[in-house]
Amino acid sequence: MTQIRIAVAGSTGRMGRTLIEGVLASGDLKLGAALEVAGSAHAGKDAGELAGAPCGVKIATDVASALAGSDVLIDFTRPEGTLAHLATCRKLGVKMVIGTTGFSDEQKKMIAEAACGIAIVFAPNMAIGVNVTFKLAEVAAALLGDDFDVEIIEAHHRHKVDAPSGTALKLGEVVARALHRDLAKTAVHGREGVTGERDPKAIGFHAIRGGDIVGEHTVMFAGPGERVEVTVRSGSRMSYAQGALRAVRFLAGKKSGLYDMQEVLGLK
Repeated sequence: MTQIRIAVAGSTGRMGRTLIEGVLASGDLKLGAALEVAGSAHAGKDAGELAGAPCGVKIATDVASALAGSDVLIDFTRPEGTLAHLATCRKLGVKMVIGTTGFSDEQKKMIAEAACGIAIVFAPNMAIGVNVTFKLAEVAAALLGDDFDVEIIEAHHRHKVDAPSGTALKLGEVVARALHRDLAKTAVHGREGVTGERDPKAIGFHAIRGGDIVGEHTVMFAGPGERVEVTVRSGSRMSYAQGALRAVRFLAGKKSGLYDMQEVLGLK
């Protein structure tokens, strides 16, 4: 069986190194390219060194030439970088697994349009446990209904640049859909001062940033006399990497289309 050749964007970052480690340990996948921004001090170095396993693939800054020999690009960078990579992937016919968060609605439309030409898995969180949590939150919201107030609390490391996290927002979307609410109208981001009585239709979001927290998310359903909480805690970035590699395998044989992790895992 021919191995799927994978390119990793942001290859020297925390997530990039973990992805490379996962690819090298997989047995059925092959690291085809490792990308970094122009001017990176790591350019030309062995991509596996930072992951503790030299592999012979040199870190590249020329996106087009690096992707020319790849089947799938895994991108967990930032919106502007991901969209630049998206344009090149579309031109070359390279599939994408996108775990980047912080996209605007307009940018999400650009990804959807690109999926008309290439196959893309796009999800705010690739971890398998997190995606099971999405399903659990959906079921809980549908069963508990409007008698329970919804608050979403998330925590991440001090280096995360967007808030609330893409995963928290996705949890909000899942719950809002189950409750037949418009999240854009009901979302409340943090509270301060005299806020007045809580709107029973509100879905609250609260973001914590500190230390080296990998990722924690809780959906709290607070009702009369009882509270239900659905929580997932990620102790290692490898959980995200393994989900991304599962997404890569899911894309095998697919020519185009936009998919999410719920489809990858057969949850919908």
